[in-house]
Amino acid sequence: MKHTVNALLVAMVLCASASAVASSHREAPSITKTPKVDATDLYMFNSYENGREDYVTIIANYLPLQDAYGGPNYFSLDDDALYEIHIDNNGDAVEDITFQFDFTQNLNSIEIDSDGDASTPDVAVPLINIADASNPANVQTNESYTVTMVTGDRRSGDRKQLGGTYKKPFDYIGTKSFANYPVYANGFIKDLPLGSCAGNKKARVFVGQRAESFAIDLGKVFDLINLDPVGGRESGTNILANKNITSIAMEIPKSCLVSGNGADPVIGAWTTASVRQATLINPSPASGISTTAKKGGAWTQVSRLGMPLVNEVVIGLKDKDKFNASEPKDDLTNFAPYVQYPTLPALVEILFKDEGVKAPTNFPRQDLVTAFLTGVPGVNKPANPDLVPADMLRLNTTTVAKAAGAQDDLGVIAGDNAGFPNGRRPGDDVTDVSLRVAMGKLCKLSISCVPDDAETGDLPYTDGVRKTATEFDSVFPYLTTPNPGARSAP
Repeated sequence: MKHTVNALLVAMVLCASASAVASSHREAPSITKTPKVDATDLYMFNSYENGREDYVTIIANYLPLQDAYGGPNYFSLDDDALYEIHIDNNGDAVEDITFQFDFTQNLNSIEIDSDGDASTPDVAVPLINIADASNPANVQTNESYTVTMVTGDRRSGDRKQLGGTYKKPFDYIGTKSFANYPVYANGFIKDLPLGSCAGNKKARVFVGQRAESFAIDLGKVFDLINLDPVGGRESGTNILANKNITSIAMEIPKSCLVSGNGADPVIGAWTTASVRQATLINPSPASGISTTAKKGGAWTQVSRLGMPLVNEVVIGLKDKDKFNASEPKDDLTNFAPYVQYPTLPALVEILFKDEGVKAPTNFPRQDLVTAFLTGVPGVNKPANPDLVPADMLRLNTTTVAKAAGAQDDLGVIAGDNAGFPNGRRPGDDVTDVSLRVAMGKLCKLSISCVPDDAETGDLPYTDGVRKTATEFDSVFPYLTTPNPGARSAP
């Protein structure tokens, strides 16, 4: 067993190559240069907060591996980028609804009389804040954003701005700058007016820093598998526990997401970030914010995320940037061999065939097509007979949500059909599920293949780290308070 799991982790490293196996953190060569637009995780699930049963929660995380102490500028999003969450509600792998988030960073220059002489100029301070940061007058910058709902094509469809301009809470500088950060941040949860599709239901939106929601013993995985995977699902250390991310979270009435006639309750989602094609560096930037460059040209997609781990351990290194720039409708043309003839299971068998490890033998791997590209029949596969296989996170909006304490973090393969890959909840262990599916777990469940196709498909593959639903909040936005940059002395 030890050699089997070690082999799998070795294969993960070989497949991921220069990318990090941390859901979608730094997953492609080009995106490492622009972390502000790096999508790290996408969650979509039927809300399990009491009284919110008619809603779907969607959370797109960006800007990975934030060290909370990273001042003085901390972790603003890119005000020259466009962040988007796309919904396909008819199975054709083309967006039917897009929620666009456009950010602006504002300057509130704070200047003080440092020498007490009124005849000399006041001088701008170097720190981001001068006192209680919950008071915006004490902070030198702030971020705001607008939300636009586009029906049809993301660039040419019908556009409707939802509400006015929303504020983003400042990052958690530390416990001296914020006496009660949770209360402060919760004040930025706002209603999102959607119009007639919502009836009398109120959608909600929140954008702000959260504690890193993904869990993995990342450093040891890359240190030549310097861990003991046979120690169980909690044998490792979550090396990301002290990191933060930035979340774009929405809670939307189901009636605003499913197709107009409501005949198909299954929706698909993916998130992207786009930047302008051209950048001209200003050799003499003026005082202020965002004066160092001029950007223009068409929007160009540089980040994409639907199902977790696809670009890390499925897509070959040479095509990782191509995947980030692509659209789901083109997945079969561009990337089908990576799913149908995956390299990860083959590497496991090559490395440890003398010890009885066997890769699944059902080629092309229809079970992986089912898990990653079409949805599971009877669980979250769209009804469209002309369904276009594509990588996106799919959710059956009629599946009854389970309270945090009743959730199984292995989701569908453990009999909890309200979990991954039927959407994705914060507490779902997508790494363990994905590893087991890659090695043939669906065959053992007679889903798109038969048990004999996967001789070792029942082994309990794990990375040794998990973070269950009870470790998250049970109310919107579900992800927890970020780690502070500093704590006050006792």
